[in-house]
Amino acid sequence: MSETKSDKYARVAYYPGCALEGTGHPYNRSTKAVGKALGLDLVEVDNWNCCGAMEVKNIDPKVQTYLSSRVMSIAANQMRMDVVMAPCNGCYHNLKKAEHDLAHDPASAEVVARLSAKAGHAAYQPGQVESIHALDWLKGAIGEDGLRARVKGGLKGLRIANYYGCMYTRPRNIFPEKDAGPGSESTSKPHFMDDLLAAAGAVNVDFPLKTACCGGAHTLSDSDLSTKLVLNILNAAEAAGAEIIATECPTCHSGLEMHQIRAEKRFQRKTQVKIVYFTQLLGLALGLSARQVGLHENVSESRELLAAKGLG
Repeated sequence: MSETKSDKYARVAYYPGCALEGTGHPYNRSTKAVGKALGLDLVEVDNWNCCGAMEVKNIDPKVQTYLSSRVMSIAANQMRMDVVMAPCNGCYHNLKKAEHDLAHDPASAEVVARLSAKAGHAAYQPGQVESIHALDWLKGAIGEDGLRARVKGGLKGLRIANYYGCMYTRPRNIFPEKDAGPGSESTSKPHFMDDLLAAAGAVNVDFPLKTACCGGAHTLSDSDLSTKLVLNILNAAEAAGAEIIATECPTCHSGLEMHQIRAEKRFQRKTQVKIVYFTQLLGLALGLSARQVGLHENVSESRELLAAKGLG
């Protein structure tokens, strides 16, 4: 009998990445809390390292490939795990890119083999593990029906704009599991977050900027550009009638929070929509408290709104 996704994703290697131990800590906290509430087992990758993010990739992309491959090698060769789950879009993207590069670029494979030998661990071989996002994890392990059966009160019709960011679906060639027919994620119109939050009782608004760039890569070099890109997202969400923007990336989340404040100070453009991680919302729907899912750690203050809805 073949293993189902529900079985396969019940216990995964958890790769939080650098951001979830810093500005994205509420995402880390709420992801673990939701996993525990749903009976899912997250085993943190031993001695993990940075995925290379944008900084290393821009200097030497093959070194970035090695850094990401090391995480997967530890999970596969030392922990004997089949699945690595990364909640961060950047980490998820870089693991998938490393997998693709190792399978299609002999020069990348040679660099990874050489650096792995120097570091004293087995070089990662393409296909040893499956790298997934937190959305894939919850969609596959629990799904909408399983979530509906577990919610306690639900999200009570909270109006949500689901924001996926640009790295969750781009470039398409590194995500062969997407656009693969019924049940798969879409790169043009992603829906996994919409599906899960709707199952938890939310109302998903028609939001046209789901995969628009938040300008995260430009925050230090051109803050005004980043602020304007974020303002486009905030305005579109409010125009669609959203009370909350749900996020699934720590860089995007921090960018929306900080540039919402900056937009008011720099351009006198004030918006009211709140920014909350999708795992925080799912945690509330499952009956967890606002503190258990880390709402007090967010810059965007949503507790009054959510409490008025009977959440948290």
